Amino acid sequence: MTDVFSIPVRIYYEDTDTGGVVYYANYLRFMERARTELLRSRGLEQDVLRDECGVLFAVRRAEVDYLKPAKLDDELKVTAEIRRLGGASINFYQEVRLGEDVLCKGNIRIACIHDEALAPMAVPKRVTELLQPVVRRAPDGGEQ
Repeated sequence: MTDVFSIPVRIYYEDTDTGGVVYYANYLRFMERARTELLRSRGLEQDVLRDECGVLFAVRRAEVDYLKPAKLDDELKVTAEIRRLGGASINFYQEVRLGEDVLCKGNIRIACIHDEALAPMAVPKRVTELLQPVVRRAPDGGEQ
């Protein structure tokens, strides 16, 4: 993958607090959308995975740094990079940008869980095969 996967997100009134600044939890919603669209771009629909493989994805860990505020009417770019495909998890590195400025960045670990048992399960082989080509290592070789 040459370019980092990204989606545009426009900031609406509903995304902001009374001061017109994006409410901090909304950055997590924007990141969720980008991860979902990355999966979709690789042919992975989450409802189909649940129906066919009995798999759900749930956030296991979120480490987020808020660097600068986004405001009403800003058009952001939200990125999603897969940094590691584990046996039962997927690690993402994500950024929310306004132009060249990084407003928020995060490392998000997604657990693969069984839809009925709600217990960890292996990432299905089909998912691994479709995502492996877009795994990007951090510049230093770590997960970032």
